[in-house]
Amino acid sequence: MSLFLCRYLVERRWFEQWKEYVKTGDQNSSSFPGQIDNTELFEDLDSYHLKERLVENEDFVLIPAEAWRKLLAWYGLVDDQLALERKVVDLPSTVKVEVYPVEIFLCLHSNMDNVVTAQFSRVDTIQTIEKVMRKQFDVAESAETRLWMKSSDTSCERLRNIYVSVLDSCLSTGMTVIMEMRNADGTWPSSRPQIMRNSVEEQDSYRGQPGVCGLTNLGNTCFMNSALQCLSNTPPLTEYFLRNAYLEELNFTNPLGMKGEIAEAYADVIKQIWSGRHYSVVPRVFKTKVGHFASQFLGYQQHDSQELLSFLLDGLHEDLNRVKNKEYIELRDADGRPDQEVAEEAWRNHRRRNDSVIVDTFHGLFKSTLVCPECHKVSVTFDPFCYLSVPLPVSKERVMEVFFVSLNPGAEPVQLRVVVPKAGKVIDLCIALSQATDVPANQMVVADVFNHRFYKIYHADESLSCILDRDDIFVYELSSGAVEEDGEEVVLAVYLRERPHCRDYGSGGGYGTTLFGHPLLMAVPRDQCTRDALYILFLQRLARYVRPPETSEEVEEEEADDEDGEEEDEEEEELYRTQTNGVSNVTNTQTDDGDNDSEKAGPSKRASKEGEAPDGLTSSAGHVDRQNNGQSEPSEEDGGSDPERGSSSEEGQSAGSSSGGADTNTQSDLATAGASGKVEDQEEEDEDQEDNEGRGSESAMAYVSSGKRAAGSGRNGQSRKKRRPLFTIQAVNSNGTTERGMGEGGTAFSFSSQPYVAIDWDPDMKKRYYDENEAEKYEKHGSMEIPHQQTTVRLQECIELFTTVETLEEENPWYCPVCKKHQLATKKLDLWSLPEVLIIHLKRFSYTKYSREKLDTIVEFPLRELDFSGYLLRKTGVNGEPPSRYDLMAVSNHYGGLRDGHYTSYARNKDNGQWYYFDDSKVTYAREDQIVTNAAYVLFYQRQDKIRKPTLPAPTDGCAASVKPANDFTSSNHDGLAGAASCVNMETD
Repeated sequence: MSLFLCRYLVERRWFEQWKEYVKTGDQNSSSFPGQIDNTELFEDLDSYHLKERLVENEDFVLIPAEAWRKLLAWYGLVDDQLALERKVVDLPSTVKVEVYPVEIFLCLHSNMDNVVTAQFSRVDTIQTIEKVMRKQFDVAESAETRLWMKSSDTSCERLRNIYVSVLDSCLSTGMTVIMEMRNADGTWPSSRPQIMRNSVEEQDSYRGQPGVCGLTNLGNTCFMNSALQCLSNTPPLTEYFLRNAYLEELNFTNPLGMKGEIAEAYADVIKQIWSGRHYSVVPRVFKTKVGHFASQFLGYQQHDSQELLSFLLDGLHEDLNRVKNKEYIELRDADGRPDQEVAEEAWRNHRRRNDSVIVDTFHGLFKSTLVCPECHKVSVTFDPFCYLSVPLPVSKERVMEVFFVSLNPGAEPVQLRVVVPKAGKVIDLCIALSQATDVPANQMVVADVFNHRFYKIYHADESLSCILDRDDIFVYELSSGAVEEDGEEVVLAVYLRERPHCRDYGSGGGYGTTLFGHPLLMAVPRDQCTRDALYILFLQRLARYVRPPETSEEVEEEEADDEDGEEEDEEEEELYRTQTNGVSNVTNTQTDDGDNDSEKAGPSKRASKEGEAPDGLTSSAGHVDRQNNGQSEPSEEDGGSDPERGSSSEEGQSAGSSSGGADTNTQSDLATAGASGKVEDQEEEDEDQEDNEGRGSESAMAYVSSGKRAAGSGRNGQSRKKRRPLFTIQAVNSNGTTERGMGEGGTAFSFSSQPYVAIDWDPDMKKRYYDENEAEKYEKHGSMEIPHQQTTVRLQECIELFTTVETLEEENPWYCPVCKKHQLATKKLDLWSLPEVLIIHLKRFSYTKYSREKLDTIVEFPLRELDFSGYLLRKTGVNGEPPSRYDLMAVSNHYGGLRDGHYTSYARNKDNGQWYYFDDSKVTYAREDQIVTNAAYVLFYQRQDKIRKPTLPAPTDGCAASVKPANDFTSSNHDGLAGAASCVNMETD
């Protein structure tokens, strides 16, 4: 049986009678069959449905088409009966006549009640069903439609590939095929997205400029919106989708593609943007499709717009690749052949496997030259590219802003701006600062201050790359040079804390405290590390903003304390009897006020807003806020070895407490907190614990509440002389928590490493003697007055840097076919041919094994007449040169740092030639002088010979739209982002 031939069903009794009649040859015989009659094969004569389970040669016979035409001509067919034509189909493992075709119900999505029944062969294509439905329901050929397959369980599935057969699409009898037509606003009735509009009444009345439409941020999807807006304003690609040319080129069988789903999802977004009926659309379906095929884009994390752009262009190419079966092609080396010949061969080979609108629009050709350093073998290849990733010239120096804290107690901190080597050490910062302050570099200690505490105290040999521009760096002058670990001096880290009015003597026994002000670093002789000596030293160091009490004030405090101190002393004595070494069993917990206090101004914490001075200082360079709801969240660029920044809460304290009577808490020793600022819990030695148990309350009573009691005071109603200090002193860990008792009276306390000490203030005493305004003052050095000159380079310089000779890295050697081994060859890239649309990626993000940074260099790129004639090697075309001049049409911008930031875009509308600024769902007019900024990240250029002139006049007034939304407002900036365009805001919400 030949495939795709047909057979006809004839009722068996009529056929047997016809055979008998033919044998006799007598036309007057009673065996004359008469007209062909298949009545016995039908269930009823209304629908002409075949009876179920008919058997060949018992109920019917199959005759070839030629025999049927002869019989029909000789005898005719009973009136109103249909010819039972059946196709020969190739089923799995067999070829047979399709007696029972597939019976399908057809309807429109807009009118599901009007259902038509039709029969189709299993070898018919979905396109055949579509044509029948267009004719049946009078749907215009120009209308864009799509088909859905609905089974009996009401589930629907898209019939994406209209060129597959009914059999391959799993359509069976009883199913329904639904046709839907795209709305005028670019949406589909079955999956109409959430549209942002002014009101319900305006849902169908808004008419705006096509292409001037925002994209809603679904949660850190500004990178996707920026890339989509740039591609949307690429005329050749957008027109390709708007005229539905993609429908004929969808490749559903490409194993490297996405079964056409990415192309269809992108087409839906483009048609909605260019319908002119939306202020902003929600690209949720597109986002879902991208995440489905590229798992790195799953979820709602921030990503790189260029990475998404690369994936999208590759996905669109494979989904629209006109090559259905890619052949294997063996690449050849140049071997001395002319460049023209080798380049043409490489391009032909590329087009034999890759042929799509993406290749037509975005692909160009590189010439890659490799030279072996040993045998000088030259290897020349030509490779296609979709975009140029050009490097930016990297400066070897870096400008840092720091606060210098002088040893002079009366001197205010000084804010300076110094130039240091980008790959330098901390000592280089000290040397640069020494030249500005005349203080020896070896008498400086550099620290990162965060939330009123030291996040990290740096060693002189640490790299400056671990210090970010947004860090609040303080440099402290010490009284002498480098302090040795076992020397006569020890460097004390001093915190300022405030205790609440009400003391909680609950089961924990700890006092809630709040850090405030600026921490200090002081070099103190070891023999002066006593309570009394430190008290005097701290008073001298804080003399600028701490007023010492007069004699009369001290007496008044004494009298006030004597009146009600008896009861308080008894409570405190009882409390300390139940503790080991005068320290509570439960680690001291800071109250939530510790976090709230971080909102106060002061240079010891991060500024809450970009551009504000940190810690309430009246001015500073803009620092980025590191706090999130009071908790510190260091980012990856802070350095993998850095500890997590603590907060004034339990997470920064030593671990563990016990509900029993014994002290099981392992507390941080003064010697445990290293320069990194990490809280390290150390277990006390067994002999120390036994000694603590023996001492009991005796040692605790010797030092209660920082010297409130004098030695020798009694408890039996005897009068006592008390002298209340301004503050008390407690040893703490690097987070400012986990208190431990200091020594008794004049006894020295030994330190083996970096100790942390807290100065605790009673709120009343702090209010009377601590001048917060004076403490927050600082002085600006002359270097801060000099405007910071931002580095500026020309785009042509970046392209020249891209085409310079470089040596391959050790991680990526080249195998030399002559030397028979891998070599660190020299490599040079040249431009051979350029595409119609040239995408230039500025490599702002620099990653090395030693550092990571974002380059904020301003790249000056031309909006018109970008000339590549000096960079192209190919010299063929009109007058010997191909077209090589380009005009800008879109820019993807990135504001912020390595792991945080925001993406926007500028784009020129292809219809009216007007520039617009796209910031997620907001769209505003833009001027050409606003486009070149240090945020430019990806540039889109179109070759001048392919640019089509605008079909509409540009808006006459840049600050007024022809149709304004009801809630239009004028804005001079975009969320504080530099370079944002002003004028009409097109967003509705």
